[in-house]
Amino acid sequence: MTDTATISETTAPAAIRPSLLNRLIVRPEIGAGLGALLVFVFFAVITDRFLSPLGVATWLDDASTLGIMAVAVALLMIGGEFDLSAGVMTASTALVTAMLAVHAGWNVWFALAVSLLFALVVGALNGWVVMRTGLPSFIVTLGTFLALQGLNLGVTRLVTGTVQVSGIRSAPGYASAGWVFAATTNLGEARIQASVLWWIAVTAVATVVLLRTRFGNWIYAVGGSLPSARAVGVPAARTKILLFMGTAVAGWIVGSCNLLRFASVQANQGVGLEFQYIIAAVVGGCLLTGGFGSVLGAAIGALIFGMARQGIVFARWDSDWFMLFLGVLLLAAVLVNNAFAKRAERLRR
Repeated sequence: MTDTATISETTAPAAIRPSLLNRLIVRPEIGAGLGALLVFVFFAVITDRFLSPLGVATWLDDASTLGIMAVAVALLMIGGEFDLSAGVMTASTALVTAMLAVHAGWNVWFALAVSLLFALVVGALNGWVVMRTGLPSFIVTLGTFLALQGLNLGVTRLVTGTVQVSGIRSAPGYASAGWVFAATTNLGEARIQASVLWWIAVTAVATVVLLRTRFGNWIYAVGGSLPSARAVGVPAARTKILLFMGTAVAGWIVGSCNLLRFASVQANQGVGLEFQYIIAAVVGGCLLTGGFGSVLGAAIGALIFGMARQGIVFARWDSDWFMLFLGVLLLAAVLVNNAFAKRAERLRR
């Protein structure tokens, strides 16, 4: 009798414990992880340069700025919203910094602080308008995108006579700011850019926030069902406004990295990249309907972009094939994510 009871107590938890496969399926980033492994193996086999120190540094560099933005966009998408102004924000913040540092003679750090404040204000305005009016974020941020693009071109041409600002290397404070945003770390033959370290740091912080904090629970709640979230006391407006501010800050980081690395900024920089940020987030496991996704998956999605884009170059293929890859990748990601989300929902019941 005792032996039977002991056996039952021992085996009962095992009987109800989810299998390893089921535990993996409920993770939104599992599809992106498998895709990244497939892309990595494929290009590692067909080209020798892909796994060389220089090759690895190249595709990590390619993925880094996309990854920073994709992580912030993923948080926003999990919260049920989109930001089409994310790409142009990288140029807007860089232009504010460059204008103040080069043409007004400000210290670069002061210029960076003002451009950060500018990003926070625009992000907060996006979120406030969405929550105040109930308009789709797609429409609100499309308007912001057009306004910022026109402002970038008009002001830059008015001040400089061109659509480019350069010469920031001669501004005071450039050396220390450049070390933070544009330094390189030598690892053997590889030169790792500061943007890669920013990418890792942003991904780590966002992962902790999403999975280990109350704010992370609020993000899932407002993305899954806004009325239900409000009914249980979630500060929905504050949560979504902070998420829009997060994408703006990510744009500031990317804009600062690019400006201080290349010492110039084009007024049309970043235009069109907002769709790549969304695609990377979707590849990483985010649903277009909100309430489901992973920032780690979005970072992996950006890594897939970097590996594929540079792998195509290393293989000496026509770069036009990358657009075909993007289209197939997006369609496959949507189908896989929907299937995984449905399976995960069944397992949670």
